[in-house]
Amino acid sequence: MKIVAIHETVVPISSAIRNAYIDFSKMTTSVVALVTDVIRGGRPVVGYGFNSNGRYAQSGLLRERFIPRVMDADPDSVIDDTGTNLDPHKLWAHMMANEKPGGHGERSVAVGVLDMAIWDAVAKIEDKPLYRLLAERYNGGQADERVFVYAAGGYYYPGKNLKALQDEMKRYLDLGYTVVKMKIGGESLADDLRRIEAVIELVGEGSRVAVDANGRFDLDTSIRYARALAPYRLFWYEEAGDPLDFELQSELARHYEAAMATGENLFSMQDARNLIRYGGMRRDRDWLQFDCALSYGLVEYMRTLAMLKEHGWSARRCIPHGGHQLSLNIAAGLGLGGNESYPGVFQPFGGFADGIPVENGYVRMPDVPGVGFEAKSDLWKVMSRLASFE
Repeated sequence: MKIVAIHETVVPISSAIRNAYIDFSKMTTSVVALVTDVIRGGRPVVGYGFNSNGRYAQSGLLRERFIPRVMDADPDSVIDDTGTNLDPHKLWAHMMANEKPGGHGERSVAVGVLDMAIWDAVAKIEDKPLYRLLAERYNGGQADERVFVYAAGGYYYPGKNLKALQDEMKRYLDLGYTVVKMKIGGESLADDLRRIEAVIELVGEGSRVAVDANGRFDLDTSIRYARALAPYRLFWYEEAGDPLDFELQSELARHYEAAMATGENLFSMQDARNLIRYGGMRRDRDWLQFDCALSYGLVEYMRTLAMLKEHGWSARRCIPHGGHQLSLNIAAGLGLGGNESYPGVFQPFGGFADGIPVENGYVRMPDVPGVGFEAKSDLWKVMSRLASFE
């Protein structure tokens, strides 16, 4: 068996929304289709992947380095020990051949795109949903049949007043979400507090609202916000400062007793380990948001989970960023604490399978081989165009 082709394209996910740091007017994503010579149902098995939101498409890196390395690999060198399937770990090693340590920037995103497609293909070859395959291989066969999800939104938008913000959050509640997330740091503290109070008024209590500063604040500002946010007892206070400023994160923990969250912009096990070593994160209340699709994929994410276990952290403290189906499978198969969801933005990549509602803050897993892209019709229309036989 072998990989016979890898197709790549760029898809826009642009919109007028903004957070405290960037707008999304020119945002793009890479999509790949990895075609194998394995036949199921009269067609070749194809694995699909894309990069998570917040980072741009990775065409140059994919075409110049990572796709050629996969295609140039000896087919026998990337087969698992059973001789019947691809080995994601061996393929990952080929992708990272001749790559120096460190520099975990855009290349981690490119590798994550291909890694997603590889795992999709592997699960399809075994004719199993990915979460079940992961549970069988790595979690003693134990899988969660439903996963906690929260609705991420609350972006700044031209002309968006408090009523429009409340209307947005009400749509999420009506869809079955119990926790919502909103952006802060893009306006004054006073304006942000008014926005937060408007959302709390709608949802009923601060513990159902998370806020995200997207790394905008310096230490003084992050502490000033912390003191103002403390009375609300929010679900979490997310990424107050630069994601690599572990000293800021550690100092902030001295001033904010409630839950904090960070990690979506740390793209390797080593950077995640530095957060755990030096960032003052608290195992009993804080949340880790590493996004496998931005950080070298699931192969690297499993290294991160192993590191967390060594440092006394439960996988249940991980709720990945990105709102995509790969992280949902990882959450169900490896016992994470939940997954982000984007029911209103970054379509068609945000959200999960059609016809499976969010119920009291949880979503069930579809019984579809692979990651489950085929069960999300608007996303499948984009992905299926990449394989010429579709």
